[in-house]
Amino acid sequence: MMHSRSNDLILKTTTNIIVFVILAFSINMLFSGHNAPGGGFIGGLMGAGAFLLLYVSYGLQPVHRILPINFTHMIAAGLMIAILTGAGSFVLGVPFLSHSFGYFQLPLLGKTELATAMLFDLGVYLTVIGVTMTIILSIAEDKIEKEVGEGN
Repeated sequence: MMHSRSNDLILKTTTNIIVFVILAFSINMLFSGHNAPGGGFIGGLMGAGAFLLLYVSYGLQPVHRILPINFTHMIAAGLMIAILTGAGSFVLGVPFLSHSFGYFQLPLLGKTELATAMLFDLGVYLTVIGVTMTIILSIAEDKIEKEVGEGN
């Protein structure tokens, strides 16, 4: 099977800019999710979209070399954060996944609200990125292996 790559200079150039915009908006959705529309799920989908754009633009191997992210470990970390957030309510003797918040004076940020919902959203965010990218990359790698097998 003949593989030809078109001149994708425009795609790669715009990807370099757009990925950072998508990731910034993804993180904004994560941080604003407990007070406004958004949260870990939609932020995670947007983050996975940014990673997917990198893979489509540059290919699997170059992105793996530059960003050696193990997305299955990301799933485990996200699930652990979400579970520990829920388990923390048992330790404090309150109903499961009870929300608590407070205002704290942080360096550079000033008076900032910190909420336990943010921790749960972080777990969801990491899990969604990990699951989405694991599924997509598994399909892509299977397709590549199938094409290589047919080429012999």
